[in-house]
Amino acid sequence: MTLGTLFWLFVLGFVIWYWWRAKAIKDSVLTAAKNYCRTMDVMLLDDAVYLRGLWFKRDQQGRIRVWRRFLFDFTATGEERYTGRVIMLGQRIEHMELEPHRFNHFQ
Repeated sequence: MTLGTLFWLFVLGFVIWYWWRAKAIKDSVLTAAKNYCRTMDVMLLDDAVYLRGLWFKRDQQGRIRVWRRFLFDFTATGEERYTGRVIMLGQRIEHMELEPHRFNHFQ
């Protein structure tokens, strides 16, 4: 094997590892969003979360972690679509919120 071949194998391995790890994180965020929507008495739409921000920030111990912002859509009435947010720092969910929305008073 040449050095060039080893380099490309390393790059391919890194890409596969990153994709696998990102999918695992996204799946855990989706589960957390489903649970949060259930507790807030709203319905998660599309059964999906979307990565909309990626950065590096320090945690409370001063270590650099990956900061991620995920968005998801939900409804409270079945008619309007609203956006929810999940903020992660490293492997930990830091914050979840729903944007202001109407409540369904006839449940």
